[in-house]
Amino acid sequence: MALAGHTRWGVAIATLVAVYFITSFSIRAYDQDNLQNPRYAASQGAKALLLSVCAVILLAFVFQASEDFPRAVMALGALTGTILIVSARYAFVRNMTSIIGGNPFTVMLLRDGQAPVPDGDFSQVVETGDRFDPDLHDPIMYDRLARLVASADRVVVACPPERRIAWASALKGTGVQSEIFVPELSKLAPLGISSCANTPTMIVTVGPLGLFDRFLKRLFDIAVSGLALFLLAPVLGIIAVAVKVTSPGPILFRQVRIGWGNEMFHILKFRSMYVEGSDGAGNRSASRDDDRITKVGRFIRMTSMDELPQIINVLKGDMSIVGPRPHALGSRAAEKLFWEVDGRYWHRHSVKPGLTGLAQVRGFRGATVIEDDLRNRLQADLEYLEHWSIWRDLRIVLQTFQVLLHRNAY
Repeated sequence: MALAGHTRWGVAIATLVAVYFITSFSIRAYDQDNLQNPRYAASQGAKALLLSVCAVILLAFVFQASEDFPRAVMALGALTGTILIVSARYAFVRNMTSIIGGNPFTVMLLRDGQAPVPDGDFSQVVETGDRFDPDLHDPIMYDRLARLVASADRVVVACPPERRIAWASALKGTGVQSEIFVPELSKLAPLGISSCANTPTMIVTVGPLGLFDRFLKRLFDIAVSGLALFLLAPVLGIIAVAVKVTSPGPILFRQVRIGWGNEMFHILKFRSMYVEGSDGAGNRSASRDDDRITKVGRFIRMTSMDELPQIINVLKGDMSIVGPRPHALGSRAAEKLFWEVDGRYWHRHSVKPGLTGLAQVRGFRGATVIEDDLRNRLQADLEYLEHWSIWRDLRIVLQTFQVLLHRNAY
């Protein structure tokens, strides 16, 4: 019986390892681009392992073998494996150059004429001159070009616009990843190439999170907001009573905010101002000695308790636990609407707005008196979008407790 048990575990582990490597290569966890960013490499490893564990559990269920594997052991093993893989991949990629003794990926730049040189750390820069002329359909020249790029993992060509088609044609037969540098595209910030009716199109946005990441983030939101609503129910009740009995008007304040995908939604807050002083459009930011704020309102604003009803917004799916804070339509910085200060403002809405965010834990709160008050928040929001991970969300949540009582909270 003991031998049979060991055999079952051996088969399960062997299957898990095989599925893990198949999944890893399927999601390109070992591709060159993915092994340049430690955080992304770690997240891809965790994603591959979690998908593999789910696949093995499904196989065990289908073959009616799930009862042979204790759930606690499986859960502990999956958690331990995820921590080890995340730690190992992060440490390896972060120190890959020193571990291997140099960059394992060779990136070659071919410069044609006086074309501008892109930024980057190139292993080799080749001035093409007359030796490599893509307009010459010469077998000897093609052979020379093939031998040159054979040792490269990636080739980047900087050439005049009129030579791009010729270089693209010349490099298509080399079997090496080759790219044409097009500096004028920088303003569009393209993410890739797709097609529409067999005509190539340029991808300028896909959203910062893939399907799995959105699922993971939503699962995190539901778990955290559901637990918070249960634990904070008595506090919510006390605040609701305090708001109601100390000033006439509704308990909750509803305001239109800009949300995910630039769609508008109604945010919920405990009412902290007198009804006649409430600003539904958000044209006037609250100030330190604002006479519109009630006594209870001053306390709940100072402790950020007025934001607690937004837990309901999170459960509804309007908001997330972590993300860029949603702004009112009339919010201004230095008498300018936010989007008039910086055109990148709309980019921050490619994920759901959050109860807290990177800007908040960095102390960018309160009134936006000058333009930099908005720019500082926007820069933090865009940084969050670019480097999202579930671990960063968790870290921001923990850091939020340190800034609940903030000098700019009023």
